[in-house]
Amino acid sequence: MSATPTEEQLQDVQTAATEEVSQDAAAAVASVDEAFEAAEDLGIPEDVPTADDPGSRASSHNLDDAGFTIDEFAALLSKYDYNFKPGDIVNGTVFALEAKGAMIDIGAKTAAFMPLQEVSINRVEGLSDVLQPGEIREFFIMSEENEDGQLALSVRRIEYQRAWERVRQLQKEDATIYSEVFATNRGGALVRVEGLRGFIPGSHISTRKPKEELVADFLPLKFLEVDEERNRLVLSHRRALVERKMNRLEVGEVVVGTVRGIKPYGAFIDIGGVSGLLHISEISHEHIETPHSVLNVNDQMKVMIIDLDAERGRISLSTKALEPEPGDMLTDPQKVFEKAEEMAARYKQMLLEQAEEGEDPISSMMI
Repeated sequence: MSATPTEEQLQDVQTAATEEVSQDAAAAVASVDEAFEAAEDLGIPEDVPTADDPGSRASSHNLDDAGFTIDEFAALLSKYDYNFKPGDIVNGTVFALEAKGAMIDIGAKTAAFMPLQEVSINRVEGLSDVLQPGEIREFFIMSEENEDGQLALSVRRIEYQRAWERVRQLQKEDATIYSEVFATNRGGALVRVEGLRGFIPGSHISTRKPKEELVADFLPLKFLEVDEERNRLVLSHRRALVERKMNRLEVGEVVVGTVRGIKPYGAFIDIGGVSGLLHISEISHEHIETPHSVLNVNDQMKVMIIDLDAERGRISLSTKALEPEPGDMLTDPQKVFEKAEEMAARYKQMLLEQAEEGEDPISSMMI
């Protein structure tokens, strides 16, 4: 038989339960405190880096506590500006085109300026022909900063340096180039090569045209002199033509030519657009006082090639080697021309025999 608890008994049970819960809660709090104390005992550093990107957060540094003002800080930074020096080549961005030049941003404190005459090695009508706002390219620093802290720039200087490097390489390769004559003067003709002004001496122009009519003509040219220090670029039209012609000529060959000029030392013979020299000693086996006594300007004649000098652009000719009998050029030049091929064949055979015997065939050409 069960006994029903009294009201006093129920109150005692509730009181005991409450005290037990309170003791359990206190024990749990004590366990958490002990856990944190244990963690501190493990020596975990306080400055553990966070996993997020600190750059994405606003800085909380206060410059007022740094010991100097913002103005002082800006002045300090200005001391560490780029050290631009004359002669440096830097990248820059075109941001304004003006009447007298262009404004360029190269990262300096003040925008740099490029005068119109420094825009290109070639003549230009306006800045917009060679520059566009927003364009990024290399610039040459010409001078120190002026009183306003502005630098002067140039593109022309860069192009100038690279043009000389290019023509030196072309000369080294003994290249043939083509260039347009833009002017003539008393001494010769003027052309542009890689933007540089070149000069062709009158003696190195091989054409039947009057010199004044060469303007706008494109000529094949070889380099004679490339001297950056003296700013001298000298070229030869004759050498280019001779080289081209030499590729189709050979020593011992008989060609037909026309007398274009007579000098005390010999005659210049046009052979297919290039000029060869018939020296006075190569006209005949017999001694002659002057070429004028044997030859006339515009005479057509047969001559034999006895030397090809591509480097100097010279072709040496002879009629002496074609004489059936010594002195025939003085007494019967027509006989010489009629038997020219026959005599040339004998001459070639003589050269072959000398070469086989180890003799220098060149020396025999000047007999």
